[in-house]
Amino acid sequence: MTEKVSAQMLPHHPRWSEPLVRVIDIVIALIVLGIAALPMLLIALAIKLEDRGSVIFFQARVGKHAKVFHIWKFRTMTEDQSRVSGDLVSGTSAAQARAQFQTTSKNDSRITRVGRILRPVHLDELPQIVNVLKGDMSFVGVRPDVPVQIADYTEQNWQRRHAFRPGITGLAQVAKDVDSTEKRTAYDLKWVDTYSLGLYMRILLATFGKILRRNSL
Repeated sequence: MTEKVSAQMLPHHPRWSEPLVRVIDIVIALIVLGIAALPMLLIALAIKLEDRGSVIFFQARVGKHAKVFHIWKFRTMTEDQSRVSGDLVSGTSAAQARAQFQTTSKNDSRITRVGRILRPVHLDELPQIVNVLKGDMSFVGVRPDVPVQIADYTEQNWQRRHAFRPGITGLAQVAKDVDSTEKRTAYDLKWVDTYSLGLYMRILLATFGKILRRNSL
C-alpha cells in the first residue's frame, strides 16, 4: 500500500491518549496470554489432529497509516491453495482484485469441524494477541481489511480509517444495527473521529458483555 494519511485528515485528540492506549494494550495482552496459553495450546492440538495442516493462518491486512501487516489467526478452513489472498496484484486494478476476493460465509463448506466451534465465539482470533504485542494492532479499533478492500471505500474514508492501529474489536462490532458496509464504515469513522481512552474502555466492556451474553444462550 502506498496511500498516506494526510495531516488534515487526522483526528484531533490529546497527544497522551494513543501512547497510554498502547501501554494498556500491552498489559492486557500479557494478562490474556497468561490466562489463554493452555486453551490456545489445546486449540492448536485440535487443529493439527483434524487434518495435519498448519495451525496458524497468516493473511495480509492493512494497518495504521495504510501499512500492510500479517494478521495471525487459528486456521479454521481447509488449506485451499486456490483461495485468493486479498493482496493487490501488479497489473490488476483494485476493483478487479476485489471482485475475485471471496469473503467467508457462515455456512462456507471450507470451514473445518474445529473451525465451526471456534468461529462463533471468536476463539480463532486469540493469536491476534501476538499482533497486539508486536504493535500491529490494538484491542480496540477498526477491524483491518485486506488490501483489495480499498475498492469498497472512497479514497478519503480509506485514509481516515487507518489513522490509528486496527483492532480486534471495535465500535462497529458492538453496535446492534450494522447490516451493511456503509453502516460499518460510519461506525469506523466515528471511532476515528472520537478516539479516546474512555471510548476504548467502553468498547472493551461492551465486547466482554456481548461475549458473555452469547455464551449464556
